[in-house]
Amino acid sequence: MVRDRIPEIIREAGEEPRVRTLSQETFLGIVKIKINEEARELLQAEDREQIINEIVDIQELIDTLIREMGISKFELWELQKRKNKERGGFKKRLFLIKTETEPRP
Repeated sequence: MVRDRIPEIIREAGEEPRVRTLSQETFLGIVKIKINEEARELLQAEDREQIINEIVDIQELIDTLIREMGISKFELWELQKRKNKERGGFKKRLFLIKTETEPRP
C-alpha cells in the first residue's frame, strides 16, 4: 500500500508504476497490516524526528480507517472518555509486574 501521490512521484522520476485499486474489504485489511508495520518502525525509531514521522504515518492510517469505516470523531471521543473514566489513562506511567492472589482464610 502506498500513499496517493506515490505513483505521480514515481512518474516524475521517469518510471512507470503499476498500481491497482483495492476493494474496501481488502483495503481495510491492508490498512491494519500497515498500522502494524508502522508501529514496528516506531519501536525502532531512535530520535524525536523519527518518532514524530512514525506517529504521523500511524495517525494517517488511523484516520483512513476511521473514514473508511464511517466512524465519527465524536464516537471515538465518547468511547475514549468512557474508557478513561472506567479504566483510567496512561498519565501515571504505571507498569504491571504481576498480580498475586491473597490466600483465603
